[in-house]
Amino acid sequence: MAETLVENEQQPAQEYDYHPMWKSLGMNVEDHDMLLGAVGQMYGDMFLTQSNRPKATSYLDFVASNIHSGRIREMLDKKESGEATKIVGSFCLYVPEEVVTAAGGIAVSLCSGADWATDKVEEHLPRNTCPLIKSFTGFKLGHVCPYIESSDLVVGENTCDGKKKAYEYFSTLANMYIVDIPNVHNDATVEVWKGEVKKLAHKIEEFCGQPITAESLAEAIRIANDKRRALQRLSATRAADPAPISGLDSLLTVQAALMDDPVRLTGAVNDMAAECEARVAVGEGVVPKGTKRILYTGTPMAVPNWKFFNIIEKAGGIVVGEESCTGSRYYRDLVDESGTTVDQMLDAIAERYFKISCAVFTPNDQRMADIVNMARDLHADGIIDCSLQFCTLYETEAFTVEKAAEEAGIPFMHVTTDYANEDAGQLTTRVEAFLETI
Repeated sequence: MAETLVENEQQPAQEYDYHPMWKSLGMNVEDHDMLLGAVGQMYGDMFLTQSNRPKATSYLDFVASNIHSGRIREMLDKKESGEATKIVGSFCLYVPEEVVTAAGGIAVSLCSGADWATDKVEEHLPRNTCPLIKSFTGFKLGHVCPYIESSDLVVGENTCDGKKKAYEYFSTLANMYIVDIPNVHNDATVEVWKGEVKKLAHKIEEFCGQPITAESLAEAIRIANDKRRALQRLSATRAADPAPISGLDSLLTVQAALMDDPVRLTGAVNDMAAECEARVAVGEGVVPKGTKRILYTGTPMAVPNWKFFNIIEKAGGIVVGEESCTGSRYYRDLVDESGTTVDQMLDAIAERYFKISCAVFTPNDQRMADIVNMARDLHADGIIDCSLQFCTLYETEAFTVEKAAEEAGIPFMHVTTDYANEDAGQLTTRVEAFLETI
């Protein structure tokens, strides 16, 4: 992947050697070079071979080429200049980015989409731990993730049991703060969650050394909501047949939203949405009209985990929506912007984030309704539910998702996979067979 200097525009200004920066972060630059080479090859094979991509997706190529280089330099430069206070990393959508932004910090999602240093990880975590947890632990042990290495604070969350226990070990490797997520939706637990968000805000204020004011929090909410509105706008275009943008590019757009500068990303996504709206108006798509349309649901797909979407679309389908944390759960709901005090706004933030229907919740009727409604709204021909191996939450909930799809009369398939490519042939065969039956 090209190493280029990020400017405010999408075009790199000059070639730049980022190795000194990576070394200063304590990274293993030789192994990191190998990782970038492998991901760059994967990106070219999966994304750059697509036909008739919207021109505005050049922004995604920009993000991919700068994700471990220019973006990191940009964040470090902002911190050094005083434009930003701290870099705060997290692994989950339940960590409110608005709180970090309001304290002058930079909120980023941390790497967890590829196998790395598995042998070292299994010295500390069980072999039958899900790939996502193994990945972020391996990236830390292998010193190959500049987001983890540049984060001044890592905020974890007590969602699944695997993460809860893994964070006990990870906290010996990085400066961590853990927020507690209630696992039941009711009036009492939302109040508990509001308290957790306020405790987090106090911690972030203290750590960043900058108070969260009504003005800064209102601006942070607006920035995040503008990003969500842009993603909602782009998502709406995917209801058209033919679809104006691929599932691969749509997935990467949400992944970018978790890592790139929010204002830059919002402008780029609005450009993508405008181009897709124009495509819809004239019936132009990335695939022929009538291509079998798939709603993806299940575990999140963190960078660079693009394997399954690539398989679906190379098999002749088109992914038209994602009911996942790297999909609609990230952008569907906005934070109420009517609050005037910090407490009111923190409550509004908590209420919005508590609507995220992760499989950690029980019962999880809202997720079943979301899946069926999205399938109908996006005119999906079928639903594919995917669990990462050893993810007990999503594996168990797959049975409930199947029942909801069956009752709605929507064809359904469940798969279990991991980050390796060994099962790519088997998955391709299963997807091709599923597409033929719908």
